[in-house]
Parts: sequence; structure tokens; C-alpha cells
Amino acid sequence: MNKMTTPSKAPLVQVRDLQKFFTTQRGPFGRAGDTVRAVDGVSFNVDRGESYGLVGESGCGKSTVGRLVLRLLDPDAGGLVFDEHDITHSSRPELRKFRQRMQMVFQDPYSSLNPRMRVGRILEECLKVHGTVEPQQRGNRVAELLTEVGLSPAAAERYPHEFSGGQRQRIALARALSVDPEFIVADEPVSALDVSIQAQMLELMKNLMERRNLSILFISHDLGVVRYFCQRLAVMYLGRIVEKGRVPEIFDKPLHPYTQALRGASPIPDPALGQQLEKLDGEVPSASAPPDGCHFHPRCPRATEYCRQLYPAWINVDEERAVACHLYDPELSDKMAPEKRLRQD
Repeated sequence: MNKMTTPSKAPLVQVRDLQKFFTTQRGPFGRAGDTVRAVDGVSFNVDRGESYGLVGESGCGKSTVGRLVLRLLDPDAGGLVFDEHDITHSSRPELRKFRQRMQMVFQDPYSSLNPRMRVGRILEECLKVHGTVEPQQRGNRVAELLTEVGLSPAAAERYPHEFSGGQRQRIALARALSVDPEFIVADEPVSALDVSIQAQMLELMKNLMERRNLSILFISHDLGVVRYFCQRLAVMYLGRIVEKGRVPEIFDKPLHPYTQALRGASPIPDPALGQQLEKLDGEVPSASAPPDGCHFHPRCPRATEYCRQLYPAWINVDEERAVACHLYDPELSDKMAPEKRLRQD
């Protein structure tokens, strides 16, 4: 289980104005490639013992954020703080002392496990690399981990292809837990599973989180899954966060038109509520050529000419809630009149 640490009120993970740009390959005649603004000024905190959701459509940059937070990718700008230690520019040797404390569960349970290794050896490799268990005790530790994720210890003698997708994801979770981390990035951990298996996996993760006092950054495209699993969330669109706050408030009363559209795509028991939410049309613009002004305005039914000109500042709705949308800026209320909209409701 987790090692004893000095209690602290500071968030376990602090992300500040994080940026990551990628340049595509040069053209056949030496033409410079396009710059993809995958993550463009993202900020949030993950508290100790908290599950924090990061939600958005495919290609919005949320998986890149997860890899940046674990320093599997190097950020181009911004800051990363883990347990009050700035790891933004830490070298690979300096990061080794943090690797045991932060782990990742990947989306695809089929490709995240070595098909040539038995499950027991896969788990033992983690224990060996981090030196957390004596060699003669590794077999017992593997059996404990498999039992903890709801599998038989006999699974250690089998290969990954002999398991179902849900069982493989349990093995991947056991691998992440093998070094007793304090923080896990779970990148779409249930999206490849059937709905019934999703529920079982989420319940397992919830129980493990409470028992081990884990902090989790839970990345998903499904607002409904995040509603069940997370306490707070941030909504991403085209490399930026557009709304963040506590899950109940965002789910019951989404503010940003994009969040409203995501909410509208989730199952809604109250048909009247569904009629009040925005519907999402059109395709996500290219991250290499994002629209001027608010990146969402080409798809937003409430956009005005002002949205096309200037990216919105953050509006703090209350202590826990913030949204990046001109609709909630009191200084712009006269410019947001319906007759000035680019598209009609």
C-alpha cells in the first residue's frame, strides 16, 4: 500500500499553462510542416485522494495532457508540480524517483501488454525495475495484485491473449498498482469495453482508489462515465479547457455551449432537460489552423461576431466553477445580443 507521507493541503498535481506543439513532417520539396497546437495553455489541479476528469472529443488534446503530466512527453511551456516538487524541466535521472509514485493505465488493453510474456512475468518486471520487492517475494506479491483486481492468482501462468478485454484491463491496472503509486493517469480505461464490463471496471477502480487513497486523472470522451467516477472535471476543446468545476454542477447546469452539447449527447432521463441543451453540429477544426477568436464559434449556435474576433477570458462563476465564454462576461452583455449572432438558435 501507499507509503506514509507528510500530510499537505497543497494539490498533489498542479498543471499551469501547459503547452505542447507538434510539427508535421516537411513536404516533398522541403516545405516546412504545419504546427499542431495539441495542448495550448491548460491549467488544473488534482487534489490528494481525488478523481479528476478530463473530457472532450477525440483529437482535443486530452491524451497528450496525460502524457505531459507524467512527463512521458516534454512540455514546450508551462509548469508541472508533483507533490510540491517542480518537475517541469527535470532530467530523466531526476524523474526516476517520481516514476514509482505516478503510473498510467492506457486505453487499449490489447496493445499495452507484451503478448510474449506471461502475466506473472509482466508484473514481476515492474517490481524488479523499481526494486520494491525482494526477488523471493515477487511471486507472492503478483498473486496479491491479481487477487486485488479480481483475478485468480493462477492467471500469472497465462498469456495476455488468453484473457478477455476486461480481464486484460484488470491486468494493466494491476501493473500500475504494483509499485504502490499515489497518482494514476487513466487514459480512456473503459472505452474499449462493453457497457456491463465498463461498470464493473469503474466500480473496481473506485474501490481501489478509496482503499489506497489514490489520486486519478481520468481521461474520457464520455461525460456520463466521468459523472459516475469523478468529483471535479475540466472540459477540453481543441487544445484548451473551456469549462471546469465540480461534476454535479457541471452535469446539472452546463454553461459553455460545448459542454452543453456533450451533455446533450449523454443519456438524459428528463426529456425536458434534453430540449434545453445545445446540439453539436459540424467537425472539429484542425489543431494546426484553429479559428480566430473562440475556437468553438464555427460550431456554436450562440456565437456572435465578437466571438469570432477575440478568445474569451476566464469567468469565475463561483469559487469552484469557471468558464471561458463571452456569454458570461458582464462587460460584453450588450455585444452578445441575439441579433448580433453569427448563427441563430
